[in-house]
Amino acid sequence: MFNTIKELVTQSQLQKQPLWQTMLDSEQQATKQQASEIWQQMQARYQVMKTAIERGSQGKGVHSPTGLTGGEAVKLKNYRETHQTLSGSTFLMAVQAAVATNEVNASMGVICATPTAGSSGTVPGVLFYLRDRLQLSQQQCLQFLLTTGAVGLVIANNAMIAGAAGGCQAEVGSAAAMAAAAAVEAAGGTPQQSSEAIAIALSNLLGLVCDPVAGLVEIPCVKRNAIGTTDALVAADMALAGCTSKIPADEVIAAMADIGRQMPKQLRETGLGGLAATPTGKKIKMQIFGKKFPADL
Repeated sequence: MFNTIKELVTQSQLQKQPLWQTMLDSEQQATKQQASEIWQQMQARYQVMKTAIERGSQGKGVHSPTGLTGGEAVKLKNYRETHQTLSGSTFLMAVQAAVATNEVNASMGVICATPTAGSSGTVPGVLFYLRDRLQLSQQQCLQFLLTTGAVGLVIANNAMIAGAAGGCQAEVGSAAAMAAAAAVEAAGGTPQQSSEAIAIALSNLLGLVCDPVAGLVEIPCVKRNAIGTTDALVAADMALAGCTSKIPADEVIAAMADIGRQMPKQLRETGLGGLAATPTGKKIKMQIFGKKFPADL
């Protein structure tokens, strides 16, 4: 069993195996399950992600009951297909998949929390982009998910993954770190390079607050997953290029935990500060719920 990123990397290096194999071994030891059972679970999660992306990207897309979010994954798809994009059509595929997933979540559809519902688009956004770009087999996609799980486990045990506990850095930030590590591995990188990607990706989103407008997981949650996806891919590329983080991954995680504990409650998923406290944010809340709340008075 590993408790830190350093231990995860060291075990993988000593055993001369990828991170996903170390996670699989650990999961078998902890749950007493056969490897085949764990693969089945990964397959089920993979299918949920695939279905959500397809649903959010087809036709007119999906829309939330409030009408605040929806249909933008389809807009991104159409834009990719008809325009010369600034960031590249293939890169926007990842963003489209991330947005589609979070729009399905906002529309009360089924998603896979990775690590939370609010950050559910980042990992599949990266995964399904790399599936096509790197021609990953389905087995490699499942291995990708095991690696993300290993990183998420360390972050959850040493810091937090809930916005209510540590802001959106703990949700989208953690998701970006998870996806970055797995992306490096999928591209043939080393365990140490995955560690560097974790540190870079998470460092980029330190201090990100959780300020959902009207207390709903819609604004700005959906678009933040687009940023989480791009952050993960850029961090992975930097690590693969040989760039390193001067602050080790475990220390970055510890810093996130410290920052999260210092955040005021208004910026930890309460919907009382940040974008939620803007005049427009308050107006949206009134339009949805039709009354003032004590915290707004």
